[in-house]
Amino acid sequence: MQAYKIPESVLVVIHTSDLDVLVIERAGPPGLWQSVTGSLDRLDEPLSETAARELFEETGILVDGEQIILRDWQLSNIYEIYPVWRHRYAPGVTRNTEHVFSVCVPRDIPITLSPREHVACAWLPCLEAADRCFSSSNAEAILQLSHQLARWYPVK
Repeated sequence: MQAYKIPESVLVVIHTSDLDVLVIERAGPPGLWQSVTGSLDRLDEPLSETAARELFEETGILVDGEQIILRDWQLSNIYEIYPVWRHRYAPGVTRNTEHVFSVCVPRDIPITLSPREHVACAWLPCLEAADRCFSSSNAEAILQLSHQLARWYPVK
């Protein structure tokens, strides 16, 4: 029996305090840049656990809850799964629900890419990072970054 991907995933925008954003290039067709993404491993996996796991698997960044803190935006996007990747899902599944998270890291944090998944990474200013992303929901999340951060760090 084939194990299908669960059509529920996370998107983790990695950024610095200066709002530079880390984007990573997928292995496979060149030019597909994105933030960290990944599907739940099991239906009862908490979203924050999925986000922390994918962040570590794809970049080597470990959420420690003290200096590296995962922020749940309480925002979900539903989108059509690209036809090229639909074979990974059960027959008839065409839509995915993506939950958005972010994490602020020091600019000099070591990045260890999973060579099976990604081939390059780049730190870019928000607008440039959003422009580079092939996914519209990923680009929109990057563009919303400063607004989301104001929720956690309001100006006094």
